[in-house]
Order: sequence, then C-alpha cells, then structure tokens
Amino acid sequence: MISILLATYNWPQALKLCLESLATQTDHNFEIIIADDGSTESTKQVIEQFRSSTSITINHLWQEDQGFRKTIILNHAIKAAHGNYLVFLDGDCIVQPDFVARHRALAQKGYLVTGSRVLLNEKLTQELISWSHWDFQRFCSGLLGERLSGGINKYWPLKIKLGNGSWRDYKQFVWRRIKGCNMACWKADAESINGFDETMTGWGHEDADFVFRLQRHHIIRKSGSWATEVLHLFHKIHDQSNAAENARRVREKILAKAM
Repeated sequence: MISILLATYNWPQALKLCLESLATQTDHNFEIIIADDGSTESTKQVIEQFRSSTSITINHLWQEDQGFRKTIILNHAIKAAHGNYLVFLDGDCIVQPDFVARHRALAQKGYLVTGSRVLLNEKLTQELISWSHWDFQRFCSGLLGERLSGGINKYWPLKIKLGNGSWRDYKQFVWRRIKGCNMACWKADAESINGFDETMTGWGHEDADFVFRLQRHHIIRKSGSWATEVLHLFHKIHDQSNAAENARRVREKILAKAM
C-alpha cells in the first residue's frame, strides 16, 4: 500500500481542493497521513468534513505551531505510515486522477522519485479556490487558454504521460528539480537514514538534504516528470530567513562526501 504524507499549514481552502483531488484517484489503494505543522481549527474542520465523505483512511497528525518545523512532523508521519511506499505531497498542490497510479508505476526497489509540478498563477488559483468542489475535467477544458494567458507554466506534461525507463535516472546528485511537494521513496529507505534532518528548521532545502542523504545511501534518484505533475497553487513566498543556512549545511554534506 502507498501512504500519502500530506504536509499542510493554515491554508484550509487549498487543502480542501487537494483532498478532493485525492478522492478522484483511479488507484484506490492508499492512505492519507496529514502532517500538520500547527494549523488552526479551520483546517481540522476541513479534514473532518472530508473524512465523513470518503472511505479513504485518513490520519491527522498535528503539532503545536512553533515556526516552520516541517521536518519534525514529516518524521512523525513516516513512523505512522502503514504503507511500505511513501509519496510526499503538500497541501497547496492538486493532483491529477492518475497521480497515485503513476507513482506506483515508477516505484522500484533501490530508487526514489522526485516528481514535477505545474505552477498556477494567482488569478487561476483564486478561481479554483472559489469552486464548490474540485473538477479535473472542468479544469482541463480551458487548459490551452490558461497556458497562452500565463495561468499555468506548462501544458504538454499534463497531456502527454511517459512510462518508466533508465532515461529517468540521475547519475549523480544534482540540486535541480527537487520538490518536497512531490517526491516518493520506500518507507524502509526513509527509515534507514532516520528520515528528515530535524535540526533543519525554517523554510528551505530540507527536501534536498533528504534526497542527498538517500542517494548517499545508494538509492538512485529517478525523475517523475511527464508522469506525476501536480498543480501548485500560487501563494506568497514563505519566510526564507533560514534558507541560506540550510543550503550551506547541505553543501557541507555534499563536500564531505566528495572528500
């Protein structure tokens, strides 16, 4: 079984769309573990309402809001997962109906997958949030127009899906295209490196650190592009005051391995 580890913080309108999109999956063999970094009651209400309308198993993990501590709550989610394969997703992302199926098709022993995203602009984001419920077919009906007007930054990866193959494999660690909002690995592999580095607090690069340490542990990175694209809702940039320090720490680990 697959466990979707869904990170969220105080954006219940986006989380509602994300959960509704997970309810439309063609592959139903998954659970959702919500890794909540201190959201208020309105997020809990969205989760409870969704839980009452679905047969999907949902586990809501919550920790007190003490700043950006995503690494800590994700490690709790890893431990709580019943699935042997973990797909990491953020609550500001909407998934396509074949999202779980595509990740399952790419899952391979000894590999991790770094997925891809399509960026939505502010106008389109606000329009989707105003919908009473998520409707993928309705979204797709205006897709080309949204690409031409700048509503989305990619079109063809939503239309063309490619299968597995060695062309997806990275030969070495590269920082590019690591997105914590869409990646996957085996639970045993995540546990073997003790999950995320909990000393990395504040926004930025905890996902790159996680991927680097998995690759250092002889796990091969595979691209999930042209298969797993999520729709990333527009939001203002988070506080990045810790990003430079987190990046420095990742670079130190990379340098230490090279020596």
